[in-house]
Amino acid sequence: MDVTLEGKVAIITGGSRGIGQGIAEEFLRSGARAVVVTTRRQENADAACEAIKQSVGADTAARLQAVVARADSADDAHTTVAAVVAEHGSCDILVNNAGTNPAPGHMGEVELAAVDKTWAVNQRGPLAWAQAAWQGWMKEHGGVIINTASVGGLMPGPYIGAYNVSKAALIHLTRQMALDMAPTVRVNAVAPAVVKTRLSEMLWSTNEQAAIDQHPLKRLGTPGDVANAVTFLASDRASWITGITMPIDGGVSGCGGGG
Repeated sequence: MDVTLEGKVAIITGGSRGIGQGIAEEFLRSGARAVVVTTRRQENADAACEAIKQSVGADTAARLQAVVARADSADDAHTTVAAVVAEHGSCDILVNNAGTNPAPGHMGEVELAAVDKTWAVNQRGPLAWAQAAWQGWMKEHGGVIINTASVGGLMPGPYIGAYNVSKAALIHLTRQMALDMAPTVRVNAVAPAVVKTRLSEMLWSTNEQAAIDQHPLKRLGTPGDVANAVTFLASDRASWITGITMPIDGGVSGCGGGG
């Protein structure tokens, strides 16, 4: 099956490393006309561009751009979308990939200020960016929004409860936006389990084999595993799919723990 994003312009929040970087690379390989990744700091933006170009090829330079914008800032979202439309002529795809988890711990004891930050980035942020994309381009021209949720939003788990709750909210937000923005905009989500990235390091770094054993397919995920699914959902091959959350989890949600 030929999956192509030929001619499409995409914004990926939190695209400077990990899953976001993997999505950017796959979008470029799939022919996207322009891929804009956001990050919080200029040095991260510069490093992301260099890493992506090395992975995909120097000829991607003209199609890749990294901008400094906060995932929890509605002002940054509107400014970025407006700039992308002005420079590239459209905003066809938005991937709400940015996430944070500064509030690990028992829900009865977790620090509420850290919970507020987690939910601001993981719940409110995707809505702000979706509104910017909707108002700035997609309402009139159509488009695709994809949210990076988590298998933790599908089932409870220890230690990262505030994060899991934020992802559960994002999954429901995905369904609600899919209803509200149809038929011109499709909205879907992916729900990874443990992908070997810096954000998830606390879940695998101390005992990687134990983390692997929790997955029936007996390996941790890679950014490429998630990127492949996101690229399919962003493409016209998924033109009759909206409002769903696709687990990319090595069998965790479908089969239960690998034990």
